Amino acid sequence: MRWALVKVSLAVTAMVVVAFAVPLGLAVRELARDRAFSNAEREAAAVAPALSITTDRDELERVVASAGMDDGMAVHLPATGTDPVRSHIGQRRATDEDIAAVRRVGRASSTEVRGGSALLQPIALSSGEIAVVEVYVPESEVTNGVGTAWAVLAAVGVALIVGSVAVADRLGVRMVRPARRLAEGAQDLGEGKLTARVPEEGPPELRRAAVAFNSMADQVVQLLDNERELAADLSHRLRTPLTVLRLNAASLGDGPAADQTRAAVEQLEREIDGIIRTAREAKPQTGAAGPGTGCDAMEVVRERMGFWSALAEDQGREWRLAGGDRAARVPVAPADLAAALDALLGNVFQHTPEGTAFVVDVCEGEDAVTVRVSDAGPGITDPEAAVARGRGSGTDGSTGLGLDIVRRLAESAGGSLRIGHSALGGTEVRLRLRLDGRTAPARRGQRGTVRRRRPLRRAVVTEGS
Repeated sequence: MRWALVKVSLAVTAMVVVAFAVPLGLAVRELARDRAFSNAEREAAAVAPALSITTDRDELERVVASAGMDDGMAVHLPATGTDPVRSHIGQRRATDEDIAAVRRVGRASSTEVRGGSALLQPIALSSGEIAVVEVYVPESEVTNGVGTAWAVLAAVGVALIVGSVAVADRLGVRMVRPARRLAEGAQDLGEGKLTARVPEEGPPELRRAAVAFNSMADQVVQLLDNERELAADLSHRLRTPLTVLRLNAASLGDGPAADQTRAAVEQLEREIDGIIRTAREAKPQTGAAGPGTGCDAMEVVRERMGFWSALAEDQGREWRLAGGDRAARVPVAPADLAAALDALLGNVFQHTPEGTAFVVDVCEGEDAVTVRVSDAGPGITDPEAAVARGRGSGTDGSTGLGLDIVRRLAESAGGSLRIGHSALGGTEVRLRLRLDGRTAPARRGQRGTVRRRRPLRRAVVTEGS
């Protein structure tokens, strides 16, 4: 906008300067020409009285010399006797045709000669004949002062153009600066900087826009505060049934099932505490981990499979864990990756019948690690709708948040989430996570351990499963 105003001002001012300076320059040139010929007419009129009295050549030469126009004036007298050549006094420049034409018309005129122009002024003699006075007007006298006047006009025009551009630039800055601050404030607010505000200055329209933006930012902050308080309050309400579960789990005695139940209750309590703290501290619950806060994806997968294998055994589900044994560090917090895997495995247990088999496969590439969860269930008819936040599958217990949470976790780690059909006939969910660059490369000449695929089985996860 700033440069657009400058260009418009430059164009308009240039047109105005041209419209006025060009005619004014031509008028100055005509004035100089008129001034030069007016002076020539006065000089010609100075010898008119002498011509009306006498036509003696010597007398006329003295008159011309006294006028100081020896080289610039000539007097053309009528021819005497039978001599066809008309006599003249002074330096002649005009042609015989021009002189004869003036004598015949009886009116002054000018003609172009070498080095300038000549004014031909007819004067009636006492004898009734016509003499012609020729006054030389050099070109330098015709253009005297014209160059200076044009230079002054050009300087004034340039000054007007520069001044208008400077004024337009200042006005543009006054308009563009508030608009730029408003755009920067909107960008900061979009990036999560809730303290972003813009000064309420500039033109009235931009001031009103700044006031509206600041009011909107205040309302966004208030809404987020209310949302965080609501999340904290709702999470705190779960403490009462969680306390009952913990007491009941404590009375289950010993055994794998009791230990699994108590571990699940403890994990649920930690998750609720984390939600409350996150809501109070106004920090996102899931995000990209900072330097040094990543985790080993294989270790987290093995740990979560150890948790879900007990439930798989109770429901008669055959399962398999396959993949590489090398550590694959990803820039994701362990709790976030565990929550994502729980969401994927929980969908298998919740949305497929008991006894449905599933496979968890971990594949490490050059720059990413992929976790594939496949099942032999009925599959997902609309994968896009399944990932859409808040829509879910439409069945009881489906909130539509699980896959969306996994997707946001993958995108925060530079990865992606894909849903398709598995080789088992059901759904295959691919969670791709970018490696954080700290994984040690395999030594040259040393072959890594390759894990063979094993058939689907019913078993409790053992070391290395």
